[in-house]
Amino acid sequence: MEKIRILWDQRIPMRDDVEISADVYFPEDDGKFPALVIRTPYGKGESGNIEQGRYFSDNGYVAVICDVRGRGDSDGTFVPYVNEGRDGHDVIEWAARQEWCTGSVGTLGASYLARIQWTTALENPPHLKTMISTVSPSDQFVESPTRVPDPIHISWSFLVSGRSLQNVDYVDWEKVYRHLPLIDMERATGRAITGWKESFDHTTFDDYWKQTAYQTRFSEIDLPVMHISGWYDDEQIGTPMNFHGMRQHAKTESARENQKLVMGPWPHGINKSQTLGNIDFGPTSLIDLLDLEKRWFDRWLKGDRNSIDDENRVSIFVMGENRWRYEKDWPLPDTDFVPYYLTSGGRANSRFGDGKLVDVVHDMGSGKDSYTYDPENPFPFITEQTSAQIGGPDDYAAVERRDDVLVYTSEPLKESLEVTGPVKAEIYVSSDAEDTDFAVKLLDVWPNGFAQRLCDGVVRARYREGMEREIPMEPGKVYSMTVDMWNTSQVFRPGHRIRVEVASSAFPKYSRNQNVWEKLGRSDKVKIADQTLYHGKDYPSKVILPIIRK
Repeated sequence: MEKIRILWDQRIPMRDDVEISADVYFPEDDGKFPALVIRTPYGKGESGNIEQGRYFSDNGYVAVICDVRGRGDSDGTFVPYVNEGRDGHDVIEWAARQEWCTGSVGTLGASYLARIQWTTALENPPHLKTMISTVSPSDQFVESPTRVPDPIHISWSFLVSGRSLQNVDYVDWEKVYRHLPLIDMERATGRAITGWKESFDHTTFDDYWKQTAYQTRFSEIDLPVMHISGWYDDEQIGTPMNFHGMRQHAKTESARENQKLVMGPWPHGINKSQTLGNIDFGPTSLIDLLDLEKRWFDRWLKGDRNSIDDENRVSIFVMGENRWRYEKDWPLPDTDFVPYYLTSGGRANSRFGDGKLVDVVHDMGSGKDSYTYDPENPFPFITEQTSAQIGGPDDYAAVERRDDVLVYTSEPLKESLEVTGPVKAEIYVSSDAEDTDFAVKLLDVWPNGFAQRLCDGVVRARYREGMEREIPMEPGKVYSMTVDMWNTSQVFRPGHRIRVEVASSAFPKYSRNQNVWEKLGRSDKVKIADQTLYHGKDYPSKVILPIIRK
């Protein structure tokens, strides 16, 4: 009689008697095997999950692929992230108790599936031995420092509302994203969305958000972890942060030593194509990801010493040169953090203005640039309509024609310059509003004028001193603000120029600041704001680039 290799809809009881549904994939041979747990809100029967289940079962693992609570065939109510830590613990320990399991369990998954691995690890399931965390979202406020749910996020919330995936193709998302007040945005979709309104009751980093936070708790985790993402992953900031956090703060020296980071030239859907937008990163940009994951699990679940032990901790794809480099840590040890200063003759508006980017502050006189920010006509962020992928190596030359963006550009480079690592800006600004935003972007300008977005970030003025409290601006007062622009790895080729944009919106990636001092998300009032950026010796506004020494 042929052995049944897949058992569908296996019921796994949680501690509160809610049953989780799992499809379980077995190797052909009899015996005990390590288990791999994948938990998803997107449907365990999706073809990619079936392919993963078959691949790992063919290679000596039992794959346990689950619908999370309240989704698909699982019982209960889906509330994003809230129950995932406890449920993950219970699924892992259930798998470890089965007669077919050696007692060693690993987890893997991307995006939502990655973040819930971290909340599970904080529950310390005894049989969890390792994780592979791919394109993991961060804690609240890290990738969305505007505090309120960003407009484009509602398309994800719509997608996973109810028990099955909803069709997002027939919603007018551009109209939805412009709806005010934000708290009522779900009404514009025509669908009630669990938890949407409740989040607006918590506009600082309080206990409501801390219950699902993990990035301040690496010291509680004792696991080897592989971290995977791409430079154009719209959740990118979380992966290098998690790697660095575990390297510095994991519970044991063994865990701190056994972290691995892989960063490719990929979007959120990693390792699927060598081409992104108009840029071809070459055939070496794609890797045998399944084999890499298998070797990682073989090492930590089967105890097989293999090539993983001989590889450097960090594998990164350097764009521009389109090659992989292998390093021991992140940020790279041979990094110089070099300031490049913003300067102009007072008219840096648009790419036709006189804004310059220079590397020596003493060449600058004191000055300022001003622009008007209208929330009804926000400076755009180039992206598709839904959250499936937010932005890429897009060409901003056309939108840089607007006067509500300040543009600072270097002279053409005479030799190659590698920028690899975390990027941030320190700017001096004022506004006639009590609250507003400042968004900063780094670009590589090609000789033909193509202005390739590399990375960017935003600061909301009321949170300029942290997400624990809200502080209004005094109109006209000059403030120093730091903007986390995430990470990149790019070689600027000879003849290319480095460019920095400063605006007050990146819509719809981030919610529009309405320039009014009212409770976030609850007002439909908007105000036009006059913004000023200062530069020179007294106010040295700058972007700090991680330059790799030759």
